[in-house]
Amino acid sequence: MNQHSFLAVDLGATSGRVICGNLNDNKLVLEEIHKFPNNLVNIKGKFYWNIFQLFIHIQEGLTLAARKGIHPVSIGIDTWGVDFAFVGEDGSLMGLPFSYRNYTQKDNTASFAKRLPLDELYAKTGIQTMDFNTIFQLYALQLRHSSQLIASKKLLFMPDAISYLLTDKQIMEYTIASTSQLLDPVKKDLNTELLTLIGIKRSQFPDKMVFPGHVVGKLTKEIALTTGLDEVPVIAVGGHDTASAVVAVPAANPYFAYLSSGTWSLMGIELLEPIINSRSQEANFTNEGGVDGTIRFLKNITGMWILEQCRKEWDVNHMYSYDELISMSQEATPFLFLFDPDAPSFSNPTSMTQAIITYCEASGQGQPSTIGEFVRSIFESLALKYKHIFNLLQSFASFPIEKLHIIGGGSRNSFLNQLTANALGIEVEAGPAEATSIGNIMIQAKIAGYFASLQEIRTFIRASTTIETFLPKDKDKWQLAYEQFVQRCQLSDKC
Repeated sequence: MNQHSFLAVDLGATSGRVICGNLNDNKLVLEEIHKFPNNLVNIKGKFYWNIFQLFIHIQEGLTLAARKGIHPVSIGIDTWGVDFAFVGEDGSLMGLPFSYRNYTQKDNTASFAKRLPLDELYAKTGIQTMDFNTIFQLYALQLRHSSQLIASKKLLFMPDAISYLLTDKQIMEYTIASTSQLLDPVKKDLNTELLTLIGIKRSQFPDKMVFPGHVVGKLTKEIALTTGLDEVPVIAVGGHDTASAVVAVPAANPYFAYLSSGTWSLMGIELLEPIINSRSQEANFTNEGGVDGTIRFLKNITGMWILEQCRKEWDVNHMYSYDELISMSQEATPFLFLFDPDAPSFSNPTSMTQAIITYCEASGQGQPSTIGEFVRSIFESLALKYKHIFNLLQSFASFPIEKLHIIGGGSRNSFLNQLTANALGIEVEAGPAEATSIGNIMIQAKIAGYFASLQEIRTFIRASTTIETFLPKDKDKWQLAYEQFVQRCQLSDKC
């Protein structure tokens, strides 16, 4: 294998990057070409994504790649899930796409449930019910007679909207569409009955569902000229960032669970068939599309979002590094303050620190008073919530889960990784941190003929990236803390 370059455009809910992956005979070398913020735009109390600014940043990244003499084989795009953009009759994007952060109240979901019970919705889709899923967003837009929805010709999920701006080709990629709660998991296409229920036509989406590895098209001549690149092919990778990230799990065998750790934490297992029954519905597990015909059976957990929002408040007086925050948390007393990270009060509060205080006081714990106590409460609550979800996951798995792989940016947090190993009581392997970009690049490389299978990709990643191992400690202390956590958070062993 001679050296070849691939570009990954990786857009998260708080930042985006253009990454170059160079493959040679023995390893993968990543180079960050351009990093940029992805800030929510608040206009009259509604939250939007500035897709046009993102497009400018992506073009800047492609231009910087060209200036570095990079000649990529292809480009792949991944983003967060559920959100979408409107395309008008003339092919133009119709304003800024709405953010899922607008949909954090249960009123809209409760209203929908009067038309179709949520257990029936789950039976049709196998997707975890979350108030911001695409189906509920579209339902809300219909109720308020959204002018964008009424006037639009097409709806494009976010990675597909970005690839449209780059290639002028409209597609609907399977893994990102699977996050919408509109997909039939057997037919692997949108469920027309559900679309009709919310007043949407199938024709308002691109005609054909495509799967990871599909060639969307080439960069338009205009963008090739603007950036200095050739008319490079754009490949549909795992359009949902978690789908790409799971490709990069460096597992030696299939008996693993993964935790994609970032703004959101997503814990799951990889299956060949979905699990859709009353138990999985009650536990609110999701069956999202994966690469190579796999199913990502997982559950979304609020992740580093809570710390990120607290940090914004603290930054007003002093900008702490993550290392400083971790150090302060290590000095704080263990298990003083525990809370459920998925409580509705943490979805998008005006003040995250106050939300934590309110929760802890309401559960009779008092309140954190130092930054170290806040951070430790976040880390320990996350680790214990991971244990709760892991226990449920093992009850569904048809195999013994031997190891948890933590991937994504959160895998750099060695302190939280150790807490997670302690809480779960099993071996944890952390890395790669750049899982989403690596998975994005590996899918492109597989289509280019450099890998024959998903396992071959994982074996290559395991041999060419740094992985840190964490063994569980203090079993009895963590079991007692878990019992306190379940009681304080009023969690059930069924969900």
